[in-house]
Amino acid sequence: MGPEPTSSEPPIFKAPPAPPTTANAAALGAIAGVYQDTGSEAPVPRKQVVSWAFWDWATQPFNSVILTFVFASLYLVSDSFLPADIAALPENDAVKERALAELSSGYGLATTVAGILILLLAPVLGQTADRSGGRKRWLFAFTMLLALAQFALFFTFADPTFFWYGAIVLALGAVISEIAGVNYNAMLVQVATPKTIGKVSGLGWGLGYIGGIVALTIVIALTFADWFGLDTSNGLAYRLIAAGCAVWTILFSIPIFLNVPSLPAPPQKERIGFFRSYAVLINDIVALYKVHRPTFWFLFASAVYRDGLAGVFAFGGILASVAFHFTTNEVLIFAIAANVVAGISTILAGRLDDRFGARSVIIAALSGLVLMAILVFALAGVGTIVFWVGGLILSACVGPAQAASRSLLARVTPEGMQGEIFGLYATTGRVASFMAPALWTLFIVWFGSTIYGVLGIAIVLLVGLVLLLLVKFPPRRPVQS
Repeated sequence: MGPEPTSSEPPIFKAPPAPPTTANAAALGAIAGVYQDTGSEAPVPRKQVVSWAFWDWATQPFNSVILTFVFASLYLVSDSFLPADIAALPENDAVKERALAELSSGYGLATTVAGILILLLAPVLGQTADRSGGRKRWLFAFTMLLALAQFALFFTFADPTFFWYGAIVLALGAVISEIAGVNYNAMLVQVATPKTIGKVSGLGWGLGYIGGIVALTIVIALTFADWFGLDTSNGLAYRLIAAGCAVWTILFSIPIFLNVPSLPAPPQKERIGFFRSYAVLINDIVALYKVHRPTFWFLFASAVYRDGLAGVFAFGGILASVAFHFTTNEVLIFAIAANVVAGISTILAGRLDDRFGARSVIIAALSGLVLMAILVFALAGVGTIVFWVGGLILSACVGPAQAASRSLLARVTPEGMQGEIFGLYATTGRVASFMAPALWTLFIVWFGSTIYGVLGIAIVLLVGLVLLLLVKFPPRRPVQS
């Protein structure tokens, strides 16, 4: 997948970065992406850094509480949305299992459509914000839309007729969250210098994990307190959780809008129309293929396996509750454990990255994910202990793969092109965002059981791993200080 380059591997964010060559600038100048290198080495005020990072904290409950572990898995794909006669059947009844599998596949279908919308919209909307200098305005708009989507989930009443309403709102929320994230990531260079960009990015990532843990702990506390005697029939408990997450998003996103300044539109960036943005995106990818082929192939491979990584968390809660029959409290406790394990493993993997190389970390993490997914499927009949062990190992592998991917891209990016390539990395990450949901849905539909969805995600991870193994990278050398 591309010729072996003769140049040695460039260090991470060597400062000050050398400007791109004339040929590279001509070929890659159109890469809009979502990043813009300010070229500043001046320290950024800590208030701005923390305010930026808190957006991760503000929006993490949508991912951990709404999409993964509580609303979707414990409420939407549950007895609450089955006909009363089927809901009354025993948990291991074949008819009931089939009905729950249909809910799982229905939700998977909605997320598949969401992935396709992300693919179609995120790249060009990211270009528009980048060229207009309106990243902060776009981030504000989509953050408020995300809060609105969470408020809308309050009206997902516990009745089969409301299932598709809830699934569609969740899918739209996922689209909004991804587009907001493009603009959030684009603002990273405003609060970091080339020397601190990894640390600042890690701060946001870490606050996201912590925010998810705190939000899940609050949910558990309310559950154990039996909602202080409140009548939680008709799904009121879960609907209030969704509304609470909306308030959380609004409250903790305020700092980034108050303290991180907007940047003016770059003078060299021409404003282009919505449909022409697709042509620009294609030209960007073609230019990268011609100029730096290993980076092109890595972007392609990572787009595939990163969607598999997203699928692990997106459907983990549903797998626990539907396939392994976890109770509500078990799912919530597992969710906290998974976030803790993911956070710790990501920090530890950073040391392994420096010692053995990012590529080795990614390969090891993806291999572990594929192997463990197959074991979880094969040993599902043993009981819940399989998911407790296998699920936590899966969680431990996701964070390192994500973090090392960013590190590896920094190492193989030509000098003076980091901003452009990282922007394209954010863009291409949306290209395959429908694969894991689609295969999850297809395997469940084909075999009539939710546990088969694991194999769909495993296939996406395996394909991404194989593509990564075929990429020819420059020889690794120690990072210069």
